[in-house]
Amino acid sequence: QVQLVERGGGLVQAGGSLRLSCAASGGTFSMYTMGWFRQVPGKEREFVAGISWSGGSQYYADSVKGRFTISRDNAKNTVTLQMNSLKPEDTAVHYCAGLNSRSYGARRVQDFDFWGQGTQVTVSS
Repeated sequence: QVQLVERGGGLVQAGGSLRLSCAASGGTFSMYTMGWFRQVPGKEREFVAGISWSGGSQYYADSVKGRFTISRDNAKNTVTLQMNSLKPEDTAVHYCAGLNSRSYGARRVQDFDFWGQGTQVTVSS
């Protein structure tokens, strides 16, 4: 069974940066499309960024394009989300997710097969 563990959340001022990491275990990481989602209380979980199994292709929600960068290291079984120019509206619990497929472009919650426990990101104004 695949396990995902996120790290790196915290409190930051608007305009600042945070780096989230997600470590995978229990599966063949290089077989998975990986993504990041976020959720605030009372709202649906929303897609943030995705990356292909090789790391060669990335795709983003419009709200974070140009500010966030997703990357992966298949040798270390990790996926990272570098978040720059943070805004108060980025405040949410951020989740790492994996899709047991090399298909590209998944961005719906139901597309992904396994999830981390989430890490809180809070951006103060």
